[in-house]
Amino acid sequence: MDPSQSHSNNPNLNPNPNPLASSVPIWPTIDGSLGLSEEESVKYARRFYKFGFALLPLLWAVNCFYFWPVIRHSHSFPRIRPYVVGSAVGFTLFSAVLCSWALTFSIGGERLFGPVWDQLVMYNLADRLGLAGWS
Repeated sequence: MDPSQSHSNNPNLNPNPNPLASSVPIWPTIDGSLGLSEEESVKYARRFYKFGFALLPLLWAVNCFYFWPVIRHSHSFPRIRPYVVGSAVGFTLFSAVLCSWALTFSIGGERLFGPVWDQLVMYNLADRLGLAGWS
């Protein structure tokens, strides 16, 4: 096949042969030409974004990782960008809340919560329900 024909068949190829000279990515996903087309990318980015609200925030992290070229270049792929940036914001907020919760319980513990601490922790659940044979 003639090289000029292969460029005309693929609409995503950059006409600039120097990849460093171009600041706009030609593929919306990190796997380049092996990945999704722009139409499919919009569908997947929207799905990952919406399912992240269904208590699956790790999908937001996957969305950010898979569509990294969209995050990195602010003027590329304007149809995909709102979903990916929203996923980045959602995952950042989720991570901050999770870390705050974990640090509150691990550092504060019984000193922070006082007598309520015994009702909050789960390691003594078997004792409270009488399921432990040794008590």
